[in-house]
Amino acid sequence: MSEVPLLDGRQLQLIDLLHRTASVTRTAEKLGQTQPTVSLWLARLREQLGDPLFVRTAQGMLPTPRAQELIGTVRTVLAGLQSIAEPPAAFDAATMQRSFRIFMTDASHITLLPQLFSHVRGLAPGVTLEAAAIHAGMAAELEAGTADLALGFIPELEAGFYQQTFYDQDWVCLAHTDHPRIRPKSFGLKEYSREAHVGVVHGTGVRLLESAVKRLEIERHVVLNIPGFLGLPAILSTTDLIATLPRHIGETLARIGGLRVLRCPVPVPGFSVRQHWHARFHQDPGNRWLRGICAELFVRRRHVELHGRKARDA
Repeated sequence: MSEVPLLDGRQLQLIDLLHRTASVTRTAEKLGQTQPTVSLWLARLREQLGDPLFVRTAQGMLPTPRAQELIGTVRTVLAGLQSIAEPPAAFDAATMQRSFRIFMTDASHITLLPQLFSHVRGLAPGVTLEAAAIHAGMAAELEAGTADLALGFIPELEAGFYQQTFYDQDWVCLAHTDHPRIRPKSFGLKEYSREAHVGVVHGTGVRLLESAVKRLEIERHVVLNIPGFLGLPAILSTTDLIATLPRHIGETLARIGGLRVLRCPVPVPGFSVRQHWHARFHQDPGNRWLRGICAELFVRRRHVELHGRKARDA
């Protein structure tokens, strides 16, 4: 089986211009080349395709039936190449019609999603958001484009993905403001071990807490386990249980439920909350826009909150 000759963009332009101008001289001018150079290109093209393609007549260089047969395809391919080379259309969030799917931790549903949705809705009313649960197949979905971002503490996405840190997290404890035995200034490991606890079993930082408690051999009497953070304000405001959780979600729930925030006496390792995205969509205008919104909301806002807390502590 003989090898099919492949034509490049320059050869396609030559066929198109000769067909339009019927002149080697004018074709050379439009290509910015000398006439001998264009004649040499035409000779090579004739040899490659096994046809004269254009024949000199009293009316100029006219196409052969073979060239006439090819011209439609040639111009379609040239139009496609031009379309590929053109810069992308200007991005306009206000008119965008798109759905973004974002993997989020349970805590992010409370701490990040409300502000993100409100901001996006104000800027881009045609955009919809879907908050998806963290699961083992996230990496494949982000690579395939069936999801756009992942937000939170997600260690399994730290390798092979772009990421941006929003803020660092330490740990706090929450309790009823009128807890009968807890006094903030004297709340230490002894008091921590003495109290009954409610545990959140599905947070991505839970392993850090459990490892610290086990490593330090601290007694933690958990009498109630719940799958997520949503029920904590109601539980803590009606019982004498305490909860240990990352600071951001802890402070948010304390505001919602009127709870007391306590310094955590257990030295639990901190972690960073980040946004993650796949390299395939690093330059995608919509993905870049959404990442920019997240950075604007959460990096800057958390910086302000931290400075505000330092000022209050001082």
